[in-house]
Amino acid sequence: MGSELDLRLTGRHVVHALAPGFCDAASVYLLQRWLLEEQPRRTADPPQIEARRLALRIGADATEDWEHLLPADEVLVFPRETPYARAIATGQTQLLDGVDEHTVERLRKTAPEHAGVDALLRTASFLIVPLRLRGTAVGFIACTRGPDREPFARGEAVAVESLGSRAGVALDNARRYERERRTALAIRRSLLPDTGQAFDGCRVAHGYRPAGQDNVIGGDWFDVLPRAGRRLGLIVGDAMGHGPESAVAMIQLRTAVRTLAGLDIGPSELLHRLDAVAGDTPGAPFATCMYAEWDADLRTCTFVGAGHPPPLVRGPGGPAVPVSLATPGLPLGLGTGRHEPTELHLSEPALLLLYSDGLVESRTQDIDQGITRLARALDDGAEGIPDPAEPDALPALCGRLLAGSGCDDVTDDRTLLLAELTPGRK
Repeated sequence: MGSELDLRLTGRHVVHALAPGFCDAASVYLLQRWLLEEQPRRTADPPQIEARRLALRIGADATEDWEHLLPADEVLVFPRETPYARAIATGQTQLLDGVDEHTVERLRKTAPEHAGVDALLRTASFLIVPLRLRGTAVGFIACTRGPDREPFARGEAVAVESLGSRAGVALDNARRYERERRTALAIRRSLLPDTGQAFDGCRVAHGYRPAGQDNVIGGDWFDVLPRAGRRLGLIVGDAMGHGPESAVAMIQLRTAVRTLAGLDIGPSELLHRLDAVAGDTPGAPFATCMYAEWDADLRTCTFVGAGHPPPLVRGPGGPAVPVSLATPGLPLGLGTGRHEPTELHLSEPALLLLYSDGLVESRTQDIDQGITRLARALDDGAEGIPDPAEPDALPALCGRLLAGSGCDDVTDDRTLLLAELTPGRK
């Protein structure tokens, strides 16, 4: 119990510890408000409680045997007079001679002809143990025994109370983990640009693989920015570290870039102003980024960097090579004001890859070796695409590049932004 930070799995561990050895049927319910709020409210005599069925085990039957009748995650309302509500309100175990009338009526409506439900209704001993956490009941365990077994004794109820104490802590840990994970995933999803939209002279795809568990928010970010004059901005950045501070810095930098992209300013001025924003943003100094601006009409791609790894460009037939920047620039937030542009003229379609250092740097490989390996992977992946014009070709290539970037047990996020640049006709 508690070996996995998963609510439903922890609930199954509890009911499997009880049925069929200790009782004929066991179930775990959690208060809906506890699952939705940070702390449950204590009410001496609630008119009703809403509880979600987390797990159920009846005899040695498999879960799917009962899932259609009594599904997990079903939310039930229990009135004040039920033993469930009394257990929650008083925090005291309820020991009864049979199933209460409310449950009898509900089960008969659920499956009046089901033999297993009839067996549940013949319960001769019914035990409800509140799950208490820091003095407050957050749910309950329900156990039943049929007439062919001895009724629950007080000592057995105490044993289930002990089990409930352990279960409460494990369930709280799982709930908190799942809340953090949902928060992290929501932030990530909200920051993903819509790279599926069409742009003049450019197709875009992206790839992202976080470091560690899903509840760790990193500082990597990227965006696709339509600009005036049918230009298109592409940017990949990295705010140092992980956790809330890096996430806040990353969000503020990304928001600033979006705002600046709406102004009629060039790439160097855009990065200069972003540098000033980073200097006033906690956690943002020493963030890095690479900005590329594609103008299909002029057939030019302009690059401005701030301490970030160089982009890779692959023309028809390859090979992919790093862009030789006029200056790599210093990280953001230092106020240097020197962000010299590098302009490439592309007369033929080309692939452009922007990426974070997590994709090319590790404890066992320096960054130059990593860039060389990534360039080879881009060549191999591009040559292995049956039809580059297919809509899924670029996303598939992103997936291959991420898959070839090493194991998942890394300390840095891996982010890439892949664009197919198609020059306009003269």
